[in-house]
Amino acid sequence: MYPTRHRQVLLAVRPCGIPQSEHFKIVEAPIPPLQSGELLIRNEFLSVEPAMRGWVNAAANYSDPVAVGDVMRSFAAGTVVASRHPRYAEGDQVMGMFGWQEYAVSDGRDVRRKVLETDLPLSLSLGILGINGVTAYFSLVEIARPRAGDTLVVSTAAGAVGSAVGQLARLSGCRTVGIAGGQEKVRQCLQEFGYAAAVDYQRADFVDALADATDSGVDIYHDNTAGAISDAVLRRINKNARIVICGTSSVADWNDWPQGPRVERHLLNKAARMEGFLIWDYEHRYEEAIVRLAPWVRDGRLRYREHILEGIDSAPGAISMLYRGMNSGKLLVRVR
Repeated sequence: MYPTRHRQVLLAVRPCGIPQSEHFKIVEAPIPPLQSGELLIRNEFLSVEPAMRGWVNAAANYSDPVAVGDVMRSFAAGTVVASRHPRYAEGDQVMGMFGWQEYAVSDGRDVRRKVLETDLPLSLSLGILGINGVTAYFSLVEIARPRAGDTLVVSTAAGAVGSAVGQLARLSGCRTVGIAGGQEKVRQCLQEFGYAAAVDYQRADFVDALADATDSGVDIYHDNTAGAISDAVLRRINKNARIVICGTSSVADWNDWPQGPRVERHLLNKAARMEGFLIWDYEHRYEEAIVRLAPWVRDGRLRYREHILEGIDSAPGAISMLYRGMNSGKLLVRVR
């Protein structure tokens, strides 16, 4: 048996820029009875992603914005508690786009995968064995194409994606340089995630420190921030450098289009390539990545951090917390 009502987090007001807690509201709603071909999932963990800023803003994005009054879009992981769907049974663990709510009724189309790594924590299916790890894996393998001896620089280097990128690049034989904010995150980069060097972008001498850490130049830049950090790194690229655009977290508002340094001539002179990465282009290849990532997690070669908030009441303020850099690992909400 399961409850007939549950709580949901709705988008109450459309934000301009980074969403704050006041842009959401928590309501109680009925759980509809299951129809043929549907399953009911009890969400156990809700994911918090930098991309959520784009999902709720009206500015042009790769997906339609969440409608005001709708459940906040998000990945979640949980357990099937009832099923009238032929592919899913009660007790299965699943991950998908189930939203910020305690329970989700699904016809199976929003289930991204059945979680098979039951020897590992379910929360990892939203992080290192989910969108973050898969993003790191394919952005490296398909776009960055690391070679032994390359110098790779990654911004937000202690974050859920950045820390995975750094470790995977090191496993590929690269020399890795992390950029992070504050002494504690620099420490994490060096002592927990194995970077050869790490630079604090909050330091007044950041540009000089970056130059010292990349004295042989930069072959790969995994960009999760855009802005001034990227401006500094791009000046360091070598010939035939590969630049992966994975996030733009330092830019608070893309309406109007922000202006900055023109990089075209520099890319031309260095015969460099800059390419954007969207995880949606690789959804059909999730299992390919996880088959590679899971053994590295088990044997300790791929380390991770989680920052878990307790209870659905903590969800509305979680995105702004992420953008303030207050988390110390993959940010999640434990529902119950």
